[in-house]
Amino acid sequence: MTSYLIETVRSKFPDAVLETHSFRGDETVAVKKEALADVAAFLRDELGFDMLMDLTAADYLPREPRYELVCHFYSTKHNYRLRLKCPVGGEQPALASLTPLWPGANWFEREVWDMYGIKFEGHPDLRRVLMYDGFEGHPLRKDYPLKKRQPRIAHRD
Repeated sequence: MTSYLIETVRSKFPDAVLETHSFRGDETVAVKKEALADVAAFLRDELGFDMLMDLTAADYLPREPRYELVCHFYSTKHNYRLRLKCPVGGEQPALASLTPLWPGANWFEREVWDMYGIKFEGHPDLRRVLMYDGFEGHPLRKDYPLKKRQPRIAHRD
């Protein structure tokens, strides 16, 4: 049985929804990357999801699209939770930034970029947040070399 939330998103964005899942109150909607910002704005403005609880990614190498953005939203008014997934692939994966909608996305998006190399277009300050400036690569990618040696300090100009 699909939920009210899933059906509402599906009816508003019929061409954007890739798949849905509902199990014991755990609602998930996967959308096309081109629709991510619009769907997120709809969740906030129309469905009352006022809190972005988490934003992260997963690497499913060798699958293509390789990466999946995973966002967890919460509505304090309605006590709803919703997981929004968005597949993204290619040589230089990129998605729209959710920072204009939820300022708290800033840190989450920087972490995803730092660890996975997914760029967030429109992000106000996309730079490393966990690794130092001189670090080469993105360490949570499944093809990151396990024995790669890194300089111990960042290069300073």
